[in-house]
Order: sequence, then structure tokens, then C-alpha cells
Amino acid sequence: MRDSPSEFRFTIDAFTPDTLPMSRLAAYMADLARLLGEVERVHFLRLEDGSTALVHSIEPEAVPTVRKRVHSVMSDDVPKDVAKAFTGLNRLLTEDNAIGSLRESESDVAVEFPGRDQEELVDYGVVSQPGALDGELIRIGGRDETVPVHLRDGDAIHICNTNREIARRLAVHLYGTTLRVEGIGRWERDPDEGWILRRFNISEFRVLSDTFLSEVVGQLRGVEGSDWKNVDDPSAKLDRSRRSEKIH
Repeated sequence: MRDSPSEFRFTIDAFTPDTLPMSRLAAYMADLARLLGEVERVHFLRLEDGSTALVHSIEPEAVPTVRKRVHSVMSDDVPKDVAKAFTGLNRLLTEDNAIGSLRESESDVAVEFPGRDQEELVDYGVVSQPGALDGELIRIGGRDETVPVHLRDGDAIHICNTNREIARRLAVHLYGTTLRVEGIGRWERDPDEGWILRRFNISEFRVLSDTFLSEVVGQLRGVEGSDWKNVDDPSAKLDRSRRSEKIH
């Protein structure tokens, strides 16, 4: 016997079906579809009265996957696309002075969206501070006194600037070994992505040679309790660490 579809209800307390604008309904449904996933097996059914509820039907084969995605919101290991969809829905609720919840009809577990009750994030604006970036030099040049410099670190491209003197010294390392550039970065706070680097002005750099890496790893292995003593490929471990930091 074929299992019956499961229903999920997303409730918004600030509207009724008669007062919810169609354009706003579309915005909620778009983020809700991203949260639930399984777009070919999730179907909109109806709007329910009272506090507006968007009711969706989930085909039986997709229920375990959808349930796992929804419940992951309450865990410490939320997939990036799920977190982004949750943030989008919560932002809509905040703008509408509403709170919301998502509940499976066959479960007592509900995901709560704080909306208007969420504490506001502090607006830090743009922050300038000293820092360093690592990467391979993949582009350099320009006609002005300020020279654009592009560094590639894995999947990330850091777009920087420097003066002509440092640019001449950098140029010989184009498509060469990994560099560490130092200078002042301008960072902007984004509610969804955390801190985003907007500009970096290079004041100095160094070549991260294999010798340099060996010295650093040697120091780390000398720290009591360090797990670097058991690492056979330090370069690969550092690369994995940098990639993990980008994700989180």
C-alpha cells in the first residue's frame, strides 16, 4: 500500500489570507521552497485561515529528506543553503513585524522563526584593520598609481591594491609560489555571510616557501599536546583548515 503524502505548515501570525499581498506570498514561498528542498516532490496545497498558514504536501519518497533538512535548522551543523533559506524567511517576518513557525502535521516538533522578537544585530558598518592574506598571484597591473592585485586562495579570489614599487616586486611572482601579503583590510558586516572583505591595501609581502612552512610546522610540533606531531602532510592539512574557515 502506498504511503500518504505528509503536510508541512508554515504559519505567519501577522496576516490572514485576505490581507497577505500576493507579491509577499510569493516571496515567502520562494524561501520556503529553498528550505524544504526536493522541489519536484513538494507541492503547494492551500492557505489556511486564522494566522495565515502556507500548507505544502510532501510526496512520501521525499519526506525523510525534507524532514532532515527542516530539523537541521535546530542543530549545530546546518547546511549552508538551509541556513540561507531560514535567514531569508526570518528577514521577511521581521520586515512584516511577524513571527512564524514550520511544523509537520504528523510531528510535535516545530521550527520557530523569531522574526520581530529577534534581537537586532549590532551594525558595525565598515571596519578597517591590519591583516594578512595568503594566495597565488594571478593578476597584477594598471595605469594608475594604485595598482590592482588579484590573489587566488583555493576557490576565493582576493582583490587588492598596492603602490607601484611593491607591484614591481610582486610581478616576478606571477603564477608562482604562495605569497602572504600584509596591509589594511576594509571589512563589512553582512547578516547572512558574516564579515566580507571589501578592499585590501598591500603594504608588504613575503614568499611562503617550503622552508618557511617547515619552520612553522616544526614550531607547532613542539607545542605540548599538539596533534601536528602525527601529521604526515602539513601542507594538505593547512589547505583543509583554510577551506574549513571559509565555509564557517
